[in-house]
Amino acid sequence: MQNNNPQEIAARVREMREVLELNPVDIASRLGITAELYGKYESGEVSIPISKLYLLADIFKVDFTVLMTGEQPRMLDYTLVRDGQGIKVDRYPGYSFQSLAFNYIGRTMEPLIVLLDPDSAVAPLVTHEGQEFNLVLEGTVRVTVGTHEFFLNKGDSCYFNPTIPHGQHAIGGPAKFLTIIERG
Repeated sequence: MQNNNPQEIAARVREMREVLELNPVDIASRLGITAELYGKYESGEVSIPISKLYLLADIFKVDFTVLMTGEQPRMLDYTLVRDGQGIKVDRYPGYSFQSLAFNYIGRTMEPLIVLLDPDSAVAPLVTHEGQEFNLVLEGTVRVTVGTHEFFLNKGDSCYFNPTIPHGQHAIGGPAKFLTIIERG
């Protein structure tokens, strides 16, 4: 399994911006954040949320996989990812994911296995374009979508509009879920 920590991703983002000769203040504006926060993303002081990584990939006109691994996807007709072999990324304490389609060229969906630790702090709610589907594989996950809160157990699923602030948190023990994000 490949492991890409937030420091490696931050370095690739910084390098990509510098190679393209883009102004960090302009990038921050396009991301809808302050220049100070963007600077913390590039320094690795603050982990870049996945929703912002998708936007950065669009701004840089590269595949999301390039930011995650430094390599281009290689498969056009299909791609296989064996159990445990997805690109693993630790987002912040208690939240990590494995990308399951990282090697597929031109994908419009991003399937991820997400691992949640119940002892971690509740992450801030996020937003992104497209649509999102969550299916709990293990444990119990509290899903927040705007003012609504759902408790999903193994086999339960939720499909929602991710432009509404949302987030997930493990309840009572570790949890694992499949999320499929369709990019807008």
